[in-house]
Amino acid sequence: MAKTRERRLPESVQTLCRAAARLRDQVKGRTISFSPKVFIPLTRLCRDRCGYCAFRKDANDEFPPYLSPDQVLTVVRRGEDLGCREALFVLGDRPERRYPQARRWLRQHGYDSTIEYLYDMCSLVLEESRLFPHSNPGILTRRELAALKQVNVSMGLMLESTSRRLCEPGGPHHRNPTKDPRLRLRVLRNAGELKIPFTTGLLIGIGETLQDRVDSLHQLRRLQSRYGHLQEVIIQNFVPKPGTPMEAAPGATGREMMETLSRARLILGGSANLQAPPNLSARNLRYLDYLGAGINDWGGISPLTIDFVNPEAPWPRIAALASQTESRGFRLKARFPVYPEYIREPSSFLPPALQSRLRSEADPDGYFPAASLRARTPASAVEAAGAS
Repeated sequence: MAKTRERRLPESVQTLCRAAARLRDQVKGRTISFSPKVFIPLTRLCRDRCGYCAFRKDANDEFPPYLSPDQVLTVVRRGEDLGCREALFVLGDRPERRYPQARRWLRQHGYDSTIEYLYDMCSLVLEESRLFPHSNPGILTRRELAALKQVNVSMGLMLESTSRRLCEPGGPHHRNPTKDPRLRLRVLRNAGELKIPFTTGLLIGIGETLQDRVDSLHQLRRLQSRYGHLQEVIIQNFVPKPGTPMEAAPGATGREMMETLSRARLILGGSANLQAPPNLSARNLRYLDYLGAGINDWGGISPLTIDFVNPEAPWPRIAALASQTESRGFRLKARFPVYPEYIREPSSFLPPALQSRLRSEADPDGYFPAASLRARTPASAVEAAGAS
C-alpha cells in the first residue's frame, strides 16, 4: 500500500492489513490471479426489486426477454478469439414468476423454466467452444444445482449479508424474497453437499454493520471448513447507481473495504481465495491498494464485454493490470473459472469429463497458460445483446 494512502487509514486498520498481507504471502505467495471472461446477461428480468440494482430491467415487448442461442454464441466465439476461457452467465432470479413475457418466451421455445434454458445454453457453450461456463442464476433447488453441476465448472451466489435487518421495511432487501439470508445459506450448504466449486461473497455498504460483516464471514468459514467448496470469497463494495432507490446512499468507503478485506483474510485463513473487483475502487482508494489487505485474485475481467451489473465501471486493460500488479511485487496469472486446486487434485468436485478437459489445457500448476489477450473496447453489438 502506498504510504500516502496508508496514512489515511487508522493504525488499527493498518495493523489488520499488514497481518492479512503477511498471511496471504505465507500461504498463497505473490501470485495474483484473474479469469479472462465474457459476460453473458442471459436475461435481465428478475422477480426481485433490490434497492441498489441497475442490472434488472422491466419487461419490454420491444426486446426478447432472453438472449437467443445465436446471441450467446456470438459473444462466446468472439471471446474465444481473444483468449477467454470463462463464459459467465448472469441472470435475474426466475423472471417467469413475475413476467408473462418470460413465461410466454420459455413456453414458445420448449422450456418450463429459466433454469432449463440456462442448462441448454451452458451445454451449447461446452459443445461449440473452448470456454467453460460459470453460472450465477440466483436461488436454486438442490435438484437444479445437481443438474447444472454437469455443465458448469463452478457456480456462484453472493451471500451479501447474513443480516435479516436488511430485509425489514426500508431496507435494501425488503420485499425481495430471494435475499433472505436463510435461503442463501441453504443454497450454499446444498452446493457444499453436492461438491460444487462455489463463489460467494459480501456486498458491503448497503446498510449492514461491521459486526454483520464479521458474522457473515464466520458463517462462510464454517461452511468452508465443513465442505471445502467455497473456491473464492468476493468482498464487493456497493456503488450507488443513478435511477435506483439507493442512488443517494453513500456507498462503501475505502476504510470499510480495507478493513473488511483484511478481516476476511484473517477469518477465512491463508488458503482462502479472496477477491476484490478492480473496476469498483472505493472512495479514496485505487484498486491496487487492495493488494495490501490480503487479496490474491482480481476476479473475472473481460477484454470484450462490459460489466452489465456495473456498466459505469470499465474493466482495467489486462496489459495494464499485469504491469501495475507487477509494480507492487506480484505476478499476475490467468486462471480458469474454477481455481487451480480443484483442477490439480482428483476429486468429485468436477465431473470427470470437465476435469479431463480442464487438465488438458491447464499448466502443471492448474492455471490457464499464458495467452495473447488483447484489450479491446466492448463492441456495441455485444453491449446491445444484453440491453433487453
